[in-house]
Amino acid sequence: MIEELFQIERDAYRDSVIHRLDARVKIAIAFAAIIALVAVPYSTMVYTVGAIFFLFFLVLWVCTRLSPVVYAKRLMTIVPLWGMVIFFQIFFKNKYYTEYHVFMSLPLGISIYYESIEFAFILLAKFIICISFIILLSSTTKMHEMLEGAARMGLPAEFALALGMMIRYLFVFGYMFRKINETLKTKCFDVFDRQLPYRYRLRQLGYTIGTMFIRSYEQGERVYTSMICRGYGRESYLFVERKPLKVREWAFLTLSLIFIIAVPITIWLTAIRLF
Repeated sequence: MIEELFQIERDAYRDSVIHRLDARVKIAIAFAAIIALVAVPYSTMVYTVGAIFFLFFLVLWVCTRLSPVVYAKRLMTIVPLWGMVIFFQIFFKNKYYTEYHVFMSLPLGISIYYESIEFAFILLAKFIICISFIILLSSTTKMHEMLEGAARMGLPAEFALALGMMIRYLFVFGYMFRKINETLKTKCFDVFDRQLPYRYRLRQLGYTIGTMFIRSYEQGERVYTSMICRGYGRESYLFVERKPLKVREWAFLTLSLIFIIAVPITIWLTAIRLF
């Protein structure tokens, strides 16, 4: 997981048309796509809207010049966890349907419904599209640029300062974890090695976690002392320089927002006319 964090940031430092866009443009497009898709009613119309949004995402991803394997790996690290939550929806009734028809009856009075299966697939489609735009945003925008973009868009200064410190020392913690992990590998220690006694592995793992905790605490004390020496106080905020958007960025943002808003409205109006 730590290595994946470093890889995401390395990908964000690449150069492409999407990488060079201002962070505010990418944040606005990602949030607009997510809000628009979430706002679509839970019906089969989600498949059409989701397919068009996914094609839009694919066009943007191709412009990033990142490998499709990168997207697939990051998607598969997220989907299994939330996929289980979506999977269990097939066993429950929800408020979006008035009638339910049993698809399969299981022991202990558990039933699977056709409508619940449809709801689970609709929820999965929404989830994958929304996560795809988040992956696009994180893979093409540096963390500090994302923070500055959010601050320029109105993120409260207190949140910007706290997030800025978290982002800065998240990588410091990552480097510490990497060094400790490399030290353990140098000593030929593997916590999953069954040839070693279970109690010994557990004790060494406890020592490692304790070392990480102590180092994090000491690092926090040093950082706080340094900040106090530099005049940090209650009224201290993260300085973000003003940066107007370029004409091409305004054009791209406007066209993208029009497209994102027009697609679900057009499909919804078409569905009303047909039915």
